[in-house]
Amino acid sequence: MIKNYFKTAFRNFWHNKVFSSINVLGLSIGISVSLVLFLIVYFEFSFDKFEKDSDRIYRVILEMKHDGEISYSAAVPAPLGAATEKEITGIEQTIPLFQFQGDGNVNVLISKKNSKDPVVYKKQTGVIFTNEDYFKLLSYKWIAGSSSAIRQPFTVVLTESRAKQYFPNTAFQDVIGETITYGDSLKTTVTGIVQDISENTFFTSFEFISLPTVMQTGLRDNFMMSVWNDWMAYSQLFIKIAEGNTPAKAEANINALLNKYNKDANKSASNSMTFRLQPLSDVHFYYDSFGHRTAHKPTLYGLLAIAGFLLLLGCINFINLTTANAAKRAKEIGIRKTLGSSMKQLVFQFLSETFFITVIATAIAIMLTPLLLKLFSDLLPEGLTFDLFRQPSIMLFIFILTVAVSLIAGFYPAFVLSRFLPVTVLKDQASKNKGQTRSVWIRKSLTVTQFVIAQFFVIATLMVSEQINYTLNKDLGFKKDAILNFSTPWGNSVNNQNLLLQKLKAIPEIQTASVGFLPPATDGAAFTNVKYNDGVKDIKADVQIRWGDTTFLKLYQIKILAGRNVLQSDTIKEFVINESYSKVLGFKNPADALNKQLDFNGKKLPIVGVMNDFHEQSLHKPIDPVVFASFNSRNSDFHIALMPQNAGGRLWQNAIQKIKKAYEQVYPENDFSYSFLDESIAKFYQSEQQTQRLLKWATGFAILISCLGLLGLVIYTTNTRAKEIGIRKVLGASVAQIVTILSKDFVKLIIIAFVIAAPIAWWASYSWLQNFAYRVDMSWWIYVASGMGMVLIALFTLSLQTIKAATANPVKSLRTE
Repeated sequence: MIKNYFKTAFRNFWHNKVFSSINVLGLSIGISVSLVLFLIVYFEFSFDKFEKDSDRIYRVILEMKHDGEISYSAAVPAPLGAATEKEITGIEQTIPLFQFQGDGNVNVLISKKNSKDPVVYKKQTGVIFTNEDYFKLLSYKWIAGSSSAIRQPFTVVLTESRAKQYFPNTAFQDVIGETITYGDSLKTTVTGIVQDISENTFFTSFEFISLPTVMQTGLRDNFMMSVWNDWMAYSQLFIKIAEGNTPAKAEANINALLNKYNKDANKSASNSMTFRLQPLSDVHFYYDSFGHRTAHKPTLYGLLAIAGFLLLLGCINFINLTTANAAKRAKEIGIRKTLGSSMKQLVFQFLSETFFITVIATAIAIMLTPLLLKLFSDLLPEGLTFDLFRQPSIMLFIFILTVAVSLIAGFYPAFVLSRFLPVTVLKDQASKNKGQTRSVWIRKSLTVTQFVIAQFFVIATLMVSEQINYTLNKDLGFKKDAILNFSTPWGNSVNNQNLLLQKLKAIPEIQTASVGFLPPATDGAAFTNVKYNDGVKDIKADVQIRWGDTTFLKLYQIKILAGRNVLQSDTIKEFVINESYSKVLGFKNPADALNKQLDFNGKKLPIVGVMNDFHEQSLHKPIDPVVFASFNSRNSDFHIALMPQNAGGRLWQNAIQKIKKAYEQVYPENDFSYSFLDESIAKFYQSEQQTQRLLKWATGFAILISCLGLLGLVIYTTNTRAKEIGIRKVLGASVAQIVTILSKDFVKLIIIAFVIAAPIAWWASYSWLQNFAYRVDMSWWIYVASGMGMVLIALFTLSLQTIKAATANPVKSLRTE
């Protein structure tokens, strides 16, 4: 019986090649795109699922409230880990994590026992300070040594891959006892080697230095191991609560430590600090840290929605074309029923035909998937792979998808076709019954649904593109073009910085050079503790800090509205504040803020100038209060304003080569790396740019599938109205009149779709734009352009068949009359 079902399905497929091809193409596009999007979503949700008792593992995060506005950080005060371990019960494991300051990278010197020449590895990533609980948390497999290997100071554990890199052709047991020096002088001894973790995880480090090392070196002060009212991104804390304990209780105990050691943390309900416990399952999605890439859950859910919509479009095509073509199979159904076929058998017959087409579409989709992965390669997370036979979850997804699409696409046509009455269809009256009239209305409704989805994607894509163009081209309050930034090695001397600065100033391709802190805008925040007393109360705000030499503001063309620039100084002695901060302090006129005293780390420092506001973060956030000071730091960045590019386009390239040469003369053991400020700012909106690209592809696929369905329906319409077209031509109708008659009903459906899609797209676009503190207006022309564009695309699709039908010889269609 099943064999006959599929034989009939194949015959029907072969006899209706055009409609079958349209169905297969529409479904294969929807399935292949859905498969790619599933791979992305599945990969992102697979992080940190392997840890034992993962439901009891949490990261401690910091919730900060300023004037009622809440923000979060994965960084915590450095002494929190030690205090948690000593003073709180109900915590099974306490895992502090520290990185080297700066970007976390560090130069590593390998001194082998049997070699006189040490080997230097520059800017090694994945080096952390931690304790032995780290290895219990992740259940590492030990190749040499044990979890007690980093109890003692000046010891280090390596992963297998890092041990092979540092000590090639050396047995792992022989690596134990070797010496590794980090930075300039931190010498450690290898005491253990563990297997690399193959699962997707936040914990991607390769070298683990014992935490007691910090307490016995100058790192103790650098890491602020006794400071509770300040914190940096290099300090994080994970805990595993004991069985029977609750997250709420553990959270309350940790906050009790905060109130004990930082009594100013919660003086005000609207300006407070609180520790929260973040489940391990959420770490991959919130609060980027330690160079770990985070995923965005709403975006992933959006990808699933896009996949669902594209599959729905393919299913609608199938339903429309199958029900439209029902009259051709009416007599077949009548004969089958007359010969004894039950309704159940007919439903199985038509579902098997749908399943047959879906299997073909799925096979094509699987072949298309590697191509789509290459097409989307820059949008895919690193580590995502597609191996059908080694990823059983993918095979299960494909099977479920095939069955689901077969049922969704095939059930209604099977129900409609199986309900034909034998007497009616054998008298050639199948097209005159009420059921067929209902089918026409259902087809029209489904066609409208298709174009609602396509129209929504078009409007959403245009709105996202408008906002991204706005963010990339908006005046940020400072010069961002032709600005080059680079860092010097961590902990280098001020003398070396000054030497390099003098060399840079001698390069003719450089307009201005400055040494300072971060550029005006950065992807993150650098807050400082500063407050002002107006004679009645202390005014404390979240204030960002920038510092640099006296050319910093000039280089970035940040205007001084009142007062003067800061004077060059080795320590912070005075401030220039931005206009927003002057308003927070209560001054309507910027000049009124001059000579007022700010309390900075217990010192009273004067305000000597007020500068123009600039966007110190992305346009997602409003402008914060900012202070600027002069300060010679050993860990400063260089800011280079290049001369305008010449006609040949070589000036900047020559400048970079000269800057690199000067850098290597001062820092011969370090590699030179740089970035352009405008490119760094563009990365603030990388997620939105990826969303834009995905929407563009989704829009293209949605329009393609919808137009395929429209083409199929117009082919069916012209075929069924062939004699009518012939008669109209004989009676004198022009080609344009016939094309208009054939197209007008479809154009009406597209206009109805636009009317429905426009308010939905407006609401979605409005909601998305609320993520930006500064955003474009929702222009009316976007809706008009998208509506007209969709009508033109539809008319072009219709014209492929309507013109052909209108110009056909009427004799052929009327010959049988």
